[in-house]
Amino acid sequence: MELILISGLSGSGKSVALNMLEDGGYYCVDNLPASMLKILVHELQQSGYEKIAVAVDIRSGNSIERLPVEVEALRQSDLRLRLIFLDARDETLIKRFSETRRTHPLAASGRSLQESISEERARLEAIAALGHRVDTSDLKANALRDWVRQFVGVDPGGELLLVFQSFGFKHGIPLDADLVFDVRCLPNPHYDPVLRPMTGRDAPVIAFLEEHDEVRQMGNDIRHFVSTWQAAYSSDGRSTLTVAVGCTGGQHRSVYLTEWLGREFSRHSKVLIRHRFLA
Repeated sequence: MELILISGLSGSGKSVALNMLEDGGYYCVDNLPASMLKILVHELQQSGYEKIAVAVDIRSGNSIERLPVEVEALRQSDLRLRLIFLDARDETLIKRFSETRRTHPLAASGRSLQESISEERARLEAIAALGHRVDTSDLKANALRDWVRQFVGVDPGGELLLVFQSFGFKHGIPLDADLVFDVRCLPNPHYDPVLRPMTGRDAPVIAFLEEHDEVRQMGNDIRHFVSTWQAAYSSDGRSTLTVAVGCTGGQHRSVYLTEWLGREFSRHSKVLIRHRFLA
């Protein structure tokens, strides 16, 4: 059996992810108390289900504190378990709650929305480290569905999954980044009017960047660092390592280097390539 656990902050997109998995043939359960997870898995295994997805979050009340223990126990069994933790910046969550006019699950006793989000973030901190973290702050629903689909489509095996992700510093550093590399010091195609509307995946921008030795040196240095420490991160029990490469706008330099690094590491590792600010 394959089990996908969805957790994360309220308003971060868990319903979008769960609906995508349901469309993909998973038997889905939303808002399950963490204490009932093993019971549900056992019953569904006995019923012959092969793919299930379960959302467990702060709505579980105090039982959410048992989720790390439940996850560890299930990982010792014969099923394939992966956990996706969805996160977003506070200002993004506040905006989403304001737009939908929904009440935060922890809103009680005069607690403000900001206070509710802070309390939820603190209570879920231990869960965020259990699996693959995705920052949905700047992602549209279609992009989130695609990112989750990509992650689920990767054979988990036991090998560390490398996620190379481009971003723009002017939008903020992604919350899901494990390693962050700043490439704003490299020559910028933005200042060429012809190259400005293009991206780091377009041939003219690639040609421009490859003309500069410092771009090649930066790429090699990042590759060397990740290669050197890849085994250590893997032995630390991680299932994924997200390497974020940032330039000013997340359109040219970071995109080019993210694509280049992805190709280099895909020769010997499981890799996902993601761009936060490309359609």
